Amino acid sequence: MLQELLPFLICAPATAYAAITYFCGRSFFGADPALPPFTPPVSILKPVKGMDGESFQNFASFCCQDYPAYQIVFAVASDSDPVIPVIKEVMAAFPETDIELVVDGAIHGANYKVCNLMHAFAAAKHDFLIVCDSDIRVRKTYLREVCAPFADPQVGLVTSLYRTSGVAGAGCAIEALGFSCEMVPNVMAALKLEGLSFALGASMAVRRDALRKIGGFEALVDYLADDYQLGHMIFKAGYRLELSPFYVESIMKGEKVPEVLSRQLRWARTMRVSRPGGYFASGITFPFPAALLALLISGFSAGGICAAAFLYAVRAATCLSYSRSFVRDKLLPRWLWLLPIRDGFSFAVWGLSFLGNRVRWRGHLFELSPGGKIAEIAE
Repeated sequence: MLQELLPFLICAPATAYAAITYFCGRSFFGADPALPPFTPPVSILKPVKGMDGESFQNFASFCCQDYPAYQIVFAVASDSDPVIPVIKEVMAAFPETDIELVVDGAIHGANYKVCNLMHAFAAAKHDFLIVCDSDIRVRKTYLREVCAPFADPQVGLVTSLYRTSGVAGAGCAIEALGFSCEMVPNVMAALKLEGLSFALGASMAVRRDALRKIGGFEALVDYLADDYQLGHMIFKAGYRLELSPFYVESIMKGEKVPEVLSRQLRWARTMRVSRPGGYFASGITFPFPAALLALLISGFSAGGICAAAFLYAVRAATCLSYSRSFVRDKLLPRWLWLLPIRDGFSFAVWGLSFLGNRVRWRGHLFELSPGGKIAEIAE
C-alpha cells in the first residue's frame, strides 16, 4: 500500500502549492480595484544603462500619462552610453513633458544602478517618487494607478506586478512563462500567507518621507537586490506596502541562452541570500523534480504515471487560470507545451543557485555575501 501511495505523497507538496496559489490569486484579483482620486505630483526616476528592446517606445509610454503633474529624470553614468540619443529623441518628441537627463559617473557603492538612482534623486522635484526599470512599458493610466494608494498616509511604497504579453518565439516564451507561472503565483502566496514585506523592481512608487526614514538610496548602494531591500526597509520602518493589481509590461529582446541563464541565476542567488529559509523551503514546491521522482521511484508504473499526470493537470489548470484570467498575458494555451521545460529550467537554476556566490550583472562580476551585499571582482 505504501509503495503504491509513495508517488502521490512525493507529488503532494507541489500539487497542493499549485492549488494554493490559484486560490490566492483568485482572492487578490477578484477584489474591487477601485482607486481613490489621489494624484499628487510625482517624479519618475529611470536609471539607464545601454539599450533594451524598443527603448524609445518604453520611454515614450511614460510621456503619455493621463496625469496632472509629473517629471521624468533619466540617469546615465557615461556620456558615451548609446541610450543617450534615444533619450534626447524622446525629449524632442515630447517637449511638453518635464524631462531631465542627468549624466554622472560617480561611484558610491557596488550597485551601479543605485548610484544612478542617487544622481536622479538629486534632480527630483516632488515628494512622491517612482523607480521603474528601463525595459518597462506602461499604459496611460499607470501613474493614477500606482499613486492612488498613497491617499492613505500609512502607505510608504506601492509596487507593481509585471508580465510579458508578446513573445517572438519559444526561447522568449520560456522566460516569459516564468512571470505568469512562477513569479506572480509566488507573490500571491507570499501576500496571502505572510503579507507584503518586499518590493518588485519593475515598478516601485515610494513616499519621499519613507525613503528619507531608511537613509535614502544610499542605504541600498551595496546590495544586489535593491528592490527587495527598499521594500523590506520601508516595511521595517513602520510603513505599509501595497501591491498594485495593475500590471506593467516587461519588453523582452532577443537573447542567447547563456545570457538568460546568467540573469535567472542572478535573480535566484539574490533571493537565496535575501530570504534564505523561504528560498530553501521552496524546493518542495517545484513540480518537475516531484513528477520525475515519482516516475523513477515507481518504475514508471501506472501509479507513478497517474501521480505525475495529476500533478501536471493541477499545475496546467493553475497556469491557464493565471495566464487567461489573472495575468492576461496571452501566452497560454499556445505555449502550454513548454511548461515542463520551463519547470525543469527553474529547478536547475534553483539548484545552481546554491553552488556559488558570484553573479554577473551588466558586464560586471560580483561576489555576493550573506545578507545580500555585493563586492565587485576584477577579471
